[in-house]
Amino acid sequence: MSPKVFVSHASEDKERFVLNFATKLRGQGIDAWLDKWEMLTGDSLVDKLFEEGIKNADAIIIVLSRFSVDRPWVREELNAGIMKRLSKGTRIIPVVIDDCEIPEVLKSTLWEKINDLDNYSDGLDKIVASIYGQKNKPPIGNAPSYISSPVENIAGLTKIDNLVLKLSCEYALRVNDMVLSSDEVFSSGESPIIPKPELLESLDILDREGYIKLAQDTGADSCYHLTTYGMKEYADAYIKNYHDIQLKIISLLVNEEIASNIALMEKINHPQVMIDHVLYLLELNGHVNLSEMSGGFIRVYNISPSLKRLLS
Repeated sequence: MSPKVFVSHASEDKERFVLNFATKLRGQGIDAWLDKWEMLTGDSLVDKLFEEGIKNADAIIIVLSRFSVDRPWVREELNAGIMKRLSKGTRIIPVVIDDCEIPEVLKSTLWEKINDLDNYSDGLDKIVASIYGQKNKPPIGNAPSYISSPVENIAGLTKIDNLVLKLSCEYALRVNDMVLSSDEVFSSGESPIIPKPELLESLDILDREGYIKLAQDTGADSCYHLTTYGMKEYADAYIKNYHDIQLKIISLLVNEEIASNIALMEKINHPQVMIDHVLYLLELNGHVNLSEMSGGFIRVYNISPSLKRLLS
């Protein structure tokens, strides 16, 4: 159903603006009520105006000009009591076509100023949008990916801290390196973008809590390495067969006497970073001793009897 609009104006403005303006409104699907079109000989001006024009209007357009603002009849239409009654459910749209004093009752209402009575397409678009209740604001997009990205909850860490640890560990497994650069990890097209201040704060927290170890004097690009504890917390939360990986490595060390990370890699299809992590975890718990050599080679020796019990 077309919205109904009453156009209040002075007779002097009818030919120079109002007729063309109301015609344009009707061309936009708006039932503009104008006395010239609605009044028949013998009609009661008051009844027609208030019972059909104003009473049934979805919006009232007040054309303000040097002629209309001082007219008693227009001022009656702007009577504060009437405006108060109308404002409960009717949109009031002042349209200013001259430099004139704005009536007091409309000073707190947003109006549309038309400077060129022959060319006002932009102003007309705004008025039409207002009548239809449409606001020209951009649509709401999706939340930033670092907010909406699904993460497991590692106790004691915020959602961003959890995400920073998750992305760091995933990147380490992908590039097979536990030493990381924040610019490389968080500038990747595959990674959610985390604002720099929040990222640096999170890295500091993860360092304090032992999940990572920040290098000193790294500047804006924070270099850090993942700790055994940090990788363990990530793996517990995200790698479903993490426990099975540990048992497989322990079995190879105990039952087949595998003595290095490289030999382990030949037996199981897992990144070297994960194999090295399990070895460091076993050493941290006193089950083995490790000797690191050049080229990332790790020798395993002094396997403790306690390691064998982990298989039972």
